[in-house]
Amino acid sequence: MTCLADVTSVIRSKNAGPYELTLDIIFTEKFWFDEALRCDLINRAVIAGLYGVDESDVLSIVGFAPANAIKATLRRPLASGAVGETDVYGAQQHAPLLKLTFGNE
Repeated sequence: MTCLADVTSVIRSKNAGPYELTLDIIFTEKFWFDEALRCDLINRAVIAGLYGVDESDVLSIVGFAPANAIKATLRRPLASGAVGETDVYGAQQHAPLLKLTFGNE
């Protein structure tokens, strides 16, 4: 099994406006990007499960081959800056991706 964190140079989260969160995954090599796409590593069900949201809250997942990157966008449970919201910039929401593994299917 391969840990996503071992084959990426960047795993980050950030605001995509006050109501959405974007997850960026940038792979160290084209091989790993292609492998992640081949095994459908990042999909609506996976993101929904990691973040405890409905699949309908995962708005898009896009692969960008020139950068060996995958971007996923999901609805934030609370708007940025709302009462009870704990990460105004959305910069601390990438942690669930760090232990994601793939391979040996």
